[in-house]
Amino acid sequence: RVPQTASFKLNMDADNGELASTILPTSGKKERKPVESKVVVVGLSHKTTTVEVREKLAVQEPNWQDVGRTLTELPSVSEAAVLSTCNRFEIYFVTNDVHQGIREVIEHLAKTSGLTIAELRRHLFLLSESEAVWHALRVASGLDSLVIGEGQILSQMKRCYELATEKDGAAGKVLGRMLNTAVSAGKRIRSETSIARGGVSISSAAVELVEKNCIADLGLEMSQLDVCILGAGKMGRLLVQHLIPRNVKSITILNRSPERSQELASSFPDYQIKVAGMDTMLEHVAKSHITFACTGATEPILFKENLEPVVFKDIVLVDISVPRNVDDASANQLSRVQAYNVDDLKAVVAANQARRRGLIAEAEDLLAQEASAFSGWKHSLETVPMINKLQSRAERIRRDELRKADRKLSGLTVSEREVVERMTKGIIAKLLHGPMTHLRSVDKADELSHAVRSLEAMFSLGQ
Repeated sequence: RVPQTASFKLNMDADNGELASTILPTSGKKERKPVESKVVVVGLSHKTTTVEVREKLAVQEPNWQDVGRTLTELPSVSEAAVLSTCNRFEIYFVTNDVHQGIREVIEHLAKTSGLTIAELRRHLFLLSESEAVWHALRVASGLDSLVIGEGQILSQMKRCYELATEKDGAAGKVLGRMLNTAVSAGKRIRSETSIARGGVSISSAAVELVEKNCIADLGLEMSQLDVCILGAGKMGRLLVQHLIPRNVKSITILNRSPERSQELASSFPDYQIKVAGMDTMLEHVAKSHITFACTGATEPILFKENLEPVVFKDIVLVDISVPRNVDDASANQLSRVQAYNVDDLKAVVAANQARRRGLIAEAEDLLAQEASAFSGWKHSLETVPMINKLQSRAERIRRDELRKADRKLSGLTVSEREVVERMTKGIIAKLLHGPMTHLRSVDKADELSHAVRSLEAMFSLGQ
């Protein structure tokens, strides 16, 4: 449904894992360096790597703009935007040299993440032009999500667009338009298809995981569970929404800001939700059967060393944060603790994916329309400089020729001179109509490049 463009592989030095002198197309001859701006996405997701790697690259939302501006300081990057969620980390950028732009971004990621280029190479995906745009549209629509059709990613992509296009953002005309197209496409998919019905989300999948495993893990039904939620943000709210219909015994919300916890609790007046501060975290985790962790902490807040002294009954920890709030590897060393992270949701969402897979084709048909509209806009943007050069060249010739004939035309009246002006402009317009129409009709980048070079030669536009 989307035109294929070149995918890329990193050319690595086998001995030291450093980027070699080029990043080569996986097939075909080396292309001439493009002159127009190219959209590229470099990233990783739940499909390409584990949460342990994703959390090393994760960027908190307040820092998205800073990272974007830093990226535009790279020599080959002119625009940039960051999208970082629990299931993906992606950098969208615009460059005039795709190979060099990718190289510079990956080297930057290696420096900031602590991962080697060789390690990044195993996990990153690299897409350019139509494939990059298509990917952004699928992400915003929830088609690339762990839980197909989940709605939170659209809010996250919208926030990416807002931050990138604000005064302190690093998106320009091309990237701003692409991100806006992605958000519009996501809204359209949610309103015109049924793929989002059912309130699917990472939070709902986490509750389903508990529902599926509570008897095996704890020997208890959902109605017998005391639940603790760490964090009162969007994911915490969604957890409450999915827990209440399952009739859990109690829900306690812990947050650094008591006001925010109370605000969330008051949103569900028919259910007696308790609130407490994070200073009582270990106490509430120890006495609850289930604890969901979804805070903005950048490192684990629950681990073997602080759990072991307080846990004396079987408990389950479900961490849906990236970076992780729970060190599940060490916590699972305790006999009374069963800890899950966001990657453990994959088995739960398999059934969801099967139910919704048939709706993906319907959604992608709509996305193809949005991708085509963006491609048409960007294509027209790329032809504008050449059209302007062509028109300017023709106008200079017209004026030069009129200037040469000025003495012979000196006897004309004002109205007759206006007729000559209109006539010569009309001749120019008719002569240029064919070349400009052809330029606007070219779809492929290599054909456009050839057409541009031909026009430059024919009309001496390089002079």
